[in-house]
Amino acid sequence: MMPLKAPPENVCILRLSAIGDTCHVVPLLRVLQRAWPATRFTWIIGRIEARLMGLLPGVEFITVDKRAGFKGLQALRHRLSTRHFDLLLHLQLSLRASAVAALVPARVKLGFDRERARELQWLFTNARIAPRQREHVLESFMGFADALGVPRPALDPASSAEPDWQLPLPVDALDYARSLVPEDPRSNAGIRTLVISPCSSHPLRNWLPERYAAVASHAVRRHGMRVILAGGPAALERSMADAIRSACPSPVIDQVGKDTLPQLLALLARATVLLSPDSGPAHMATLAGTPVIGLYAATNPARSGPYLSRQWCIDAYPRAAASLLGSTPERLPWTTKIERPGAMELITVDEVCARLDALIASRP
Repeated sequence: MMPLKAPPENVCILRLSAIGDTCHVVPLLRVLQRAWPATRFTWIIGRIEARLMGLLPGVEFITVDKRAGFKGLQALRHRLSTRHFDLLLHLQLSLRASAVAALVPARVKLGFDRERARELQWLFTNARIAPRQREHVLESFMGFADALGVPRPALDPASSAEPDWQLPLPVDALDYARSLVPEDPRSNAGIRTLVISPCSSHPLRNWLPERYAAVASHAVRRHGMRVILAGGPAALERSMADAIRSACPSPVIDQVGKDTLPQLLALLARATVLLSPDSGPAHMATLAGTPVIGLYAATNPARSGPYLSRQWCIDAYPRAAASLLGSTPERLPWTTKIERPGAMELITVDEVCARLDALIASRP
């Protein structure tokens, strides 16, 4: 532990991507803001991720165009040329992020311990957090608070002192969500709604469209739910949404490619539950306090699942390890991904429907 003699005047956080991992940074940032209310925080972040994290109050954002390559680094160097930070939190294990870290003028550059500092991150830091093994990504970020001697709430999803996740939502985003999930006249909440965000940016993490359609139909028939498809404008997401609608006998509302990230966050906040593979929206729903039925076979939910909904996830990762790698999760390196054809097909419609039934029964 390296407790500071006094709160730093200014802190730089470096986490460029992706959406899900930037969501995991939010509880760490909230803890530091509470402990150091006079400290100025700057976050170096990717452009897409800034569209969501820009909702955070009290934070300066410096965006990096990851497609600009060397020119983008030159622009960042120029912008930082007159700056100095007391502390840099280097939260990303990539050579690109470390190239950015090298440009940040900071007295202390805090990174991961030597064993976890992959892609040579250790060369770009002068201080390290304590070694730990087999942690959830969010817990690994909280190790930075521990290294700084900053008290934090226990990382217990059942605890009333759970980390602070909330992002304030703009009025237009709230209006967008209300237009899709109107009030239920029988309660003070929106009508019961299942949002399906069917795509990860990694295609081999995605489930089959006909299986999403079967779960959507079950949600409508069994629970009288409104079903909304959500996602970005990419061709893969558009074709997945079209295939789900084609295979689903029940009506679904197709909002794929029609919203902004703040609007999607507001929609997730108003939903009853999200169904999604390992993707950014799964962690956005966690920020919004909405339970997630996560579909995990290609990745390990113990490491990257929606932090407050791991009990609702379908964990087929052990099945994928056994059938595709002839191993067990315990014997595999912690960061192993089983992004192979057939992995996600190990998840059945029946088990997802059963998990949805159990979640609905637990929340009158």
